[in-house]
Amino acid sequence: MGGVLSMNLKDRLLFTVCLFLSFLTLLLPGASSAAEGVVFTISVEDEIGPGWFTFLERSLEEAEQRGAAAIILHFDTPGGYIDTAMKARKALDKIPCPVYAYVNPHALSAGAYLALSADKLFMAPGATMGAAEVRVLGSTLPADEKILSTWEGEMRAMAERRGRDPEVAAAMVRQEIVLEDIKGKGKLLTLTAGEAEGLGYSEGTARTEAELLKFIDLENAHVSSLAPSAWDRLSGWLINPLVATGILALAFIFLVMEVLTAGFGLAGLMSILCFGLYFGGHFFAGVSGWPAIFLFILGIILLLVEAFIPGFGVFGIGGLVAITISIVLSSVSAVAGLRALLYSLLLAIVVGYFAFKFFQRKGILRRFIHRDASTKEQGFTSSRDLSFLMGKRGLAVTPLRPAGIVEMEGSRYNVVSEGAFVFTGESVEVIKVEGNRVVVRSI
Repeated sequence: MGGVLSMNLKDRLLFTVCLFLSFLTLLLPGASSAAEGVVFTISVEDEIGPGWFTFLERSLEEAEQRGAAAIILHFDTPGGYIDTAMKARKALDKIPCPVYAYVNPHALSAGAYLALSADKLFMAPGATMGAAEVRVLGSTLPADEKILSTWEGEMRAMAERRGRDPEVAAAMVRQEIVLEDIKGKGKLLTLTAGEAEGLGYSEGTARTEAELLKFIDLENAHVSSLAPSAWDRLSGWLINPLVATGILALAFIFLVMEVLTAGFGLAGLMSILCFGLYFGGHFFAGVSGWPAIFLFILGIILLLVEAFIPGFGVFGIGGLVAITISIVLSSVSAVAGLRALLYSLLLAIVVGYFAFKFFQRKGILRRFIHRDASTKEQGFTSSRDLSFLMGKRGLAVTPLRPAGIVEMEGSRYNVVSEGAFVFTGESVEVIKVEGNRVVVRSI
């Protein structure tokens, strides 16, 4: 009897513990969703550039550390740098979990390439994808054939590895490709959500993110959204070729204005700030490193040393070369760096010229520039006025061969004879006075 009671008591205790643990599991936040895993959504918006790639690497690292069940790339981008897109594709390929692309509302150019590289692609109603022609950085001109061919091959490869028609991907890159009933000659291919699904380029059309999660059988998963920080956006904006060129031009313009004014003032501070924005933006975006900043500082030091040495020599040339290399190294590419340097210097020279004229007219530079003219009408002469000697007579103190000394009215003067030799003691008469030149003739 005692044994039966003891067994019943053990069963009751075990039942109570199990009930308590089950209740505790229900109370824990996210416990049920944790069983389904965590899905990370990563924004691919604005321009795909080095700044965004730094954000992507950080996001993928976090997703991998937290054991993500899947990654969803949320596309709303006009495109960006193709080298950045290819680096991003390589980084995504290393992630062990599946990667899904969700285009809402646009994935153009480099964005279309990244969307095609995903394991599966979904689009929202009204979304578009394509128009992936390569253009020269900072302009609207198409790239040369070598770059265009390489990019076309990349697009074809992304389509082939997911079982899609590579010719459709190529039509997004080249205008001359014709696809019957899809695209004519002379324009780039851009697919709508319906067209992409019909051509097998999209696995489905999802109106919302929740609907997308049902498509991939993760409707109960916990969703963690990752978006670029304010600094990621700022650094990405600062390294834009047009913005970077403008900042660099302002840095040189303020530097010229600082040279034209006395002391160290606001223009000098603004120049330092602009140079800091240029190098800092590229540094924190991951485009450049410490070598570029070191070269720039070295160049400034060499120019300061040159300022205390007469002439322009090794230090000055070395300083200019170091600054030029540092600016090119900091840029997103050598071509973009050289273009930014050339445009900014030309703009700084033009603005500096007009600034000099303005300061000169306003009188700011009067303390440095001597503007007064010493004219004869104002009573100024460059030498002693000897015109009063005209017609005077005197004696030659020394022989005139033809120059010599003549004494007139108790004073001695340096004179020249009209041409003939004059002996000491001969009488002479002044026949011409030209400034400090006195011409005499023997009487």
